[in-house]
Amino acid sequence: MIRITLEKKDSSYCRIMIQGHSGYDVAGKDIVCAGVSMIAITSINAIIRWNEKCLSYKQDEGLIEVAIKKHDKVVDLLLENMVTLLRELKEQYPKYIKIQE
Repeated sequence: MIRITLEKKDSSYCRIMIQGHSGYDVAGKDIVCAGVSMIAITSINAIIRWNEKCLSYKQDEGLIEVAIKKHDKVVDLLLENMVTLLRELKEQYPKYIKIQE
């Protein structure tokens, strides 16, 4: 199961951690893991392109951790979009994704 932890400070996301593998299918065929990874990495890349100093992140096998260092309207919009997409994917695959706030 993929565990997503969302942390907020003053109504804005300050940390997002994504851990684990869904177990939906074998590596290379797991559309749930691929979907979560695509949403997270695309969102991170968009924020970095907007302002590379807004966040720091680390990525490892089964782990993506994002720390938000600076907020502005665009960064917060991109983060909200990322979380919305992750929630929508969770609704489609509730056995494989857990979101904790």
